[in-house]
Amino acid sequence: MKLLKDISYGVSLSAVSGDTNVMVNNVHFDSRKVEMDDVFVAIRGTLTDGHKFIQKAVDSGARAIVCEELPKIMVNGVTYLQVNNCNSALAVIASNYYDNPSKNLKLVGVTGTNGKTTVTTLLYNLFKKAGFKVGLISTIKVLVDDEEFKTTHTTPDVMTINNYLSMMNEAGVEFCFMEVSSHGIHQKRAEGLHFEGAIFTNLSHDHLDYHKTFAEYRDTKKKLFDGLPKTAFALVNIDDKNGLVMLQNTRAKKYTYALKTFADYRAQILEKQFNGQLLKVDDNELWSKLIGDFNAYNLLAIYATADILGLEKMETLRLMSELENVDGRFQYYISKDKITAIVDYAHTPDALKNVLVTINALRTGNENVITVVGCGGDRDKSKRPVMGHIASEMSNQAIFTSDNPRTESPSVIIEEMEAGVEAQNVRKVLSIENRKQAIKTACKLAAANDIILVAGKGHETYQETNGVRVDFDDFKEVKEALESLKK
Repeated sequence: MKLLKDISYGVSLSAVSGDTNVMVNNVHFDSRKVEMDDVFVAIRGTLTDGHKFIQKAVDSGARAIVCEELPKIMVNGVTYLQVNNCNSALAVIASNYYDNPSKNLKLVGVTGTNGKTTVTTLLYNLFKKAGFKVGLISTIKVLVDDEEFKTTHTTPDVMTINNYLSMMNEAGVEFCFMEVSSHGIHQKRAEGLHFEGAIFTNLSHDHLDYHKTFAEYRDTKKKLFDGLPKTAFALVNIDDKNGLVMLQNTRAKKYTYALKTFADYRAQILEKQFNGQLLKVDDNELWSKLIGDFNAYNLLAIYATADILGLEKMETLRLMSELENVDGRFQYYISKDKITAIVDYAHTPDALKNVLVTINALRTGNENVITVVGCGGDRDKSKRPVMGHIASEMSNQAIFTSDNPRTESPSVIIEEMEAGVEAQNVRKVLSIENRKQAIKTACKLAAANDIILVAGKGHETYQETNGVRVDFDDFKEVKEALESLKK
């Protein structure tokens, strides 16, 4: 049990009704979970408003209510805390409830459209190899040193984050690397956390269904940097014109990285092959198993972060040469006919283009590139024709298919992708709704030395339609299809 006034310390209160000197059990923002002597925080969500469930929480035994509007009926013996923003209040309460665990380790947040999962995961792997106890909070999973937990959102809710950070404290974790999505920042899920530093990777067309405009999307990312203390570091990619925007109002120590412009940390690509690339980083050569310009940026961000956090440069480069690809990020398989199948999580126009640019830079020109791609349902619709255009323009053959349609019609999504195909590329496009069949068809069409790209789902090993998830692993499907065709 915790004292209410202790866990609400630092929350800006507009009004208080009742006693704050009372003991409370748990904190919930879902009224269905409230039990005796709990605190209920009335969050205004995108679908429901927690204020409608205040009475339900009181009936379930809530001892305290945190809300933006005081209810008309207030019950004796219940403490009501009125605040300006319940999301911000919850962030502070969550940190206090778990004794501010982010202050007991070095927490580094990574934000940007592409590269978040790769950078956080590889930083975790690098620091693990360097002998530290490390934590990871990513899209794919949460790791408390060696213990793994599955995740559903890029940035979990603040109670969950602080719970994991508290577990990390108990396990003696020194560094934690965390993906910070724009949704998470907007919903104040990163507030109340003490960051050692933040990394900005890049910014491109994504989540405009949520943020409405690109400027709003950019400014949301920027808030992470605006909120950093002066003891923290801010590391940004300045080849992206939004990189310097992130640094405008930050109090943190500023560092930059780039491949094309002058920066604090620079790298150059010397050689590219399918099995890796040779980079020049700070006048030292590094052979990496990760390929593509986008990975060169990711590797540079990792190198810079390790340097800022105090690791020895040569040792960092040695450990970086051992790093493997993250699941679903440019994962490749070469069949006996030398057909290269690549699976990548490219689900934005920019990411798809990056992968195809990388593939085209590595081919001799005699091979065909066959791209299987879909767009997720209930997500930003404006990117569908753009991705349809990129896939048809930059491949010899494009197959449009479904990719987690969720509650939307897969055929409508495919039609919206087809709308972006220019007249000269129409003959290069096939549309096959069934993803399994689309992958099989790509494998049938492929001749020796051709390249198949399966884009969109990457690490997601399921297909979601109308709330039902079925097992579906792109990498497994393409590998099995090639083996069954004996190619």
